[in-house]
Amino acid sequence: MDVIIFRWLNSWAGVNSFYDWIIYFRAVYLLYVVIAALLLFAALSFFPKWRGNLKKNIEMVIFALASGVFSRFIIAEIIRFFYNRPRPFEVLDNVKQLVERSGWGSFPSGHASFSFAIAMAVAYYYPKTSILFFLAAFSIGGGRVAAGAHWPSDILAGAVVGILSAWLVKILLKNFARGGS
Repeated sequence: MDVIIFRWLNSWAGVNSFYDWIIYFRAVYLLYVVIAALLLFAALSFFPKWRGNLKKNIEMVIFALASGVFSRFIIAEIIRFFYNRPRPFEVLDNVKQLVERSGWGSFPSGHASFSFAIAMAVAYYYPKTSILFFLAAFSIGGGRVAAGAHWPSDILAGAVVGILSAWLVKILLKNFARGGS
């Protein structure tokens, strides 16, 4: 099933320059847009209209970024250390690769784990707004597959890692705030 879904999404790459630009944007730059949108919460809190949410928004941004970093650079890397899954372009012929990647560590997707951790963190503070962050995370994941960098199951695993990481960071921060009890 992984190969079938991968082949279908990757078949959109190389069709024309507009599709390639959309896939590349989703695979590479959309994560930066997500981070900028997250930081916008903090920036807008300094304006009088939203100043009442300053503490909440700053806390959310710190929590979201901590969850993303924990998910991507600790949990995902530990999994990759023990399970070095080859990327699609390493094992399949005729993969249209729009994103240059080394062969190291396809599973889980770091982009997916980071973006889903941010989306889950936002959900704790703004459940309705988090829908946009989850849609962006799904789009990033789909872009990574279409660009030839990941298998669909890498994205699914990254989503699980990201969501569980945000949940774990929430518990750790709650215990830390209570004094470790």
